[in-house]
Amino acid sequence: MSLDAGSIVERRRLRRRVSFWRVSALVLLAALIVAVGLRTTGILPGKTSAHVARVNLNGVIMGSDRRQKLLEEVAKEDGAKAVLIEIDSPGGGVTASEELYNDIRKIAEKKPVVAVVGSVAASGGYIAAIATDRIIARQTSLTGSIGVLAQYPDLSGLLSNLGVKMEAVKSAPLKAAPDMFKETTPEERAALEALIMDSFAWFKNLVSERRGLSGARLETVADGRAFTGRQALELGLVDEIGGEDEARAWLADNRQISKDLPVRDWKASSDTLGELGLARSALAGLADAAGFPTVGASLRATSSLMDVHALDGLLAIWHPSIQR
Repeated sequence: MSLDAGSIVERRRLRRRVSFWRVSALVLLAALIVAVGLRTTGILPGKTSAHVARVNLNGVIMGSDRRQKLLEEVAKEDGAKAVLIEIDSPGGGVTASEELYNDIRKIAEKKPVVAVVGSVAASGGYIAAIATDRIIARQTSLTGSIGVLAQYPDLSGLLSNLGVKMEAVKSAPLKAAPDMFKETTPEERAALEALIMDSFAWFKNLVSERRGLSGARLETVADGRAFTGRQALELGLVDEIGGEDEARAWLADNRQISKDLPVRDWKASSDTLGELGLARSALAGLADAAGFPTVGASLRATSSLMDVHALDGLLAIWHPSIQR
């Protein structure tokens, strides 16, 4: 089938476009290879060169494999001479907070770690803070809220009005208790309270050990209240009022970490391409345009959502809307 002049011109134009994107992709890949090589050798500043690492802990604390891996990398990286843990969290799961505490303590065994509190570092957020060598908070930061809770709805009245009755066959009376579909029995409440108080004892002992509090002073801070930064300083829950500047000054005066060292952010989703500011999705698009669909698919596959586990179990969290 013969082609007219217009079709021939259009095909040539398409070929030029494909060639342009292929060349662009090759140039980009070459630049990446050169940049990675320079960073590896230390010519470009990166995680391997001397710096102070900044790690942000924001939002509700849940189990996260990526966060754990990030903190392990920070602990191992010789270029990170000290670590600033910037906390803005009301807390979260008790077990997740325990894991986070242990991960930060592993870093502190190798290098100095300072917590810089933002708006709030309460409950599980405070557990993360006391894992560090020093806690610095703003005057109006909220912290403390030392306690544990479990919440569940009681739908028994609603179901009764609807004429619905839930049946269950259990191996023992306390199996799957409490049950939101029926009123909680005294035995079930006692069993749940035992779990709460055991976790609370662990939390309180942690505060006593890390902050040197005992007796009446410990009981005062462990009644579940949140405190401002100024109150927390007076009660011994934090060490200083200030922010990152005060943290750097303390590191210089007490840990010989020069103020001239740059601060670099470490993020759980970071990798070599991420550090260079290149989004995987953009690279995938270039790979597709260049005629390498397999490469594009591979890049997209590595852009999966962070493996964050659901918030479940007992909670060490502060929020006015869920306070009794």
